[in-house]
Amino acid sequence: MARRVLLRFILCAAIAAGLRAQTFTTIFTFDGSDGFNPGGLTLGVDGNLYGTTFNQQGTIFKITPTGVLTTLFDLCPGGSNCPNGVDPDGVLVQAANGDFYGTTAWGGAFGYGTIYRITPAGVLTTLHSFCAQSGCPDGANPNSLTRAADGNYYGTTAAGGTGSYCYFSQDVGCGSVFRITPRGDFTTLYSFCFQSACTDGAVPGPLIQADDGSFYGIAGGGGSAGLGTFFRITAAGILTTVYNFDLEASYPNGLMQAADGEFYGTATYGGVGSSGSIFRITRGGAFSTVYSFRCSAGGCADGVFPNSGLIQASDGNFYGTTANGGGNQKGDHGGTIFKVTPRGTLTTLHVFCAHLCPGIGPVAGLVQAPDGIFYGTFEAGEGAIFSLSVGLGPFVKPQPTFGKPGSVVQILGTNLSGASRVTFNGTAAAFRVVSSSLIMATVPAGATNGEIQVVTPSGTLAGDVPFVVWP
Repeated sequence: MARRVLLRFILCAAIAAGLRAQTFTTIFTFDGSDGFNPGGLTLGVDGNLYGTTFNQQGTIFKITPTGVLTTLFDLCPGGSNCPNGVDPDGVLVQAANGDFYGTTAWGGAFGYGTIYRITPAGVLTTLHSFCAQSGCPDGANPNSLTRAADGNYYGTTAAGGTGSYCYFSQDVGCGSVFRITPRGDFTTLYSFCFQSACTDGAVPGPLIQADDGSFYGIAGGGGSAGLGTFFRITAAGILTTVYNFDLEASYPNGLMQAADGEFYGTATYGGVGSSGSIFRITRGGAFSTVYSFRCSAGGCADGVFPNSGLIQASDGNFYGTTANGGGNQKGDHGGTIFKVTPRGTLTTLHVFCAHLCPGIGPVAGLVQAPDGIFYGTFEAGEGAIFSLSVGLGPFVKPQPTFGKPGSVVQILGTNLSGASRVTFNGTAAAFRVVSSSLIMATVPAGATNGEIQVVTPSGTLAGDVPFVVWP
């Protein structure tokens, strides 16, 4: 009897310890006066988080990890004549000098969106307004930007361009790829639906720059099956369709390159249960399904409709969200946060709303701060910002994750003051401690691909992803 009681005590203690290791906290709730419907978050070099709200024309904000929010800019106070743009789309991108770059889906001088720069103090400059000419040959409705290794920014538009076969709109095209310099010099690199029946894709999403220097992205429509494509495009605008999606992963969205060099993403529909899936694609176009959200007769406990991308966390696993599910049927509960291993084992970490939610759940991806904690946003009601701790320890995050010898890399972390050594796969680097959350390091000659390490007074911190040294 005493042994049974002891075992029960040990089991309860283990369960309690597991619960303590996973902590979900709503750190801020929007009330409308500060905007509502927040999008994805960006980790700033100062350790704070930066983001935008979509509705009521949109705002740009800063929030501390403890939940103190500051509105940096109201894009369209009063709701009319919005030269700075409205409805900011996608996540902000921070430059080496601390400024942020972003896009608005609408508004601007010609009504079809803008690209802007904003300082951490809230001074905004509009760099480009789309659709100055009839038909929007420069594109319309831009997506997120990508900060590239050449110091410029690359992005896509969901509409516009000069493609002549677009089947979505008779007024503007089916999207484009562009480059913009920090001072605002704009170049259209490619227009989608340039090929008959849009076999080159249509309505592209955000780009990523991979370790080979090329850009990769997903087009949500077009392709041979009309369900989207996975494409590669060079900085010179040469586009290659790598893969055509079909019903196994329809309406794909989100893309990231993992430590194994392969690409991972999500599809809102498709998969075994037609409720969404997680997929893997090699740069050569070999496709495989990592996980299918089933929503079978047993319920939707694993969530349904993942409509944002994944991140690979410091433990090597992937983390993401679903916009719905987590309950007994598709409409039940407000979405989930999940972890999935590269081999496809999924764990539901959090279910939003104990009962039906007044709106949809998370529609943006997560971001992991260097202290190991995840942050994200939730759209039900007027929106909220949350944190999730699953017990992962601190690490350092290089930006960018690749570069040539002699290039300067930002290394984000926590408690970096007093750092005494920085190495790139074992090769010592020259560095400067800027603050407790930022180190500037120079990629050393002779460095090879591998882990960045930073020696601090409290211990050695490792990078969350391998750093790739370009020749």
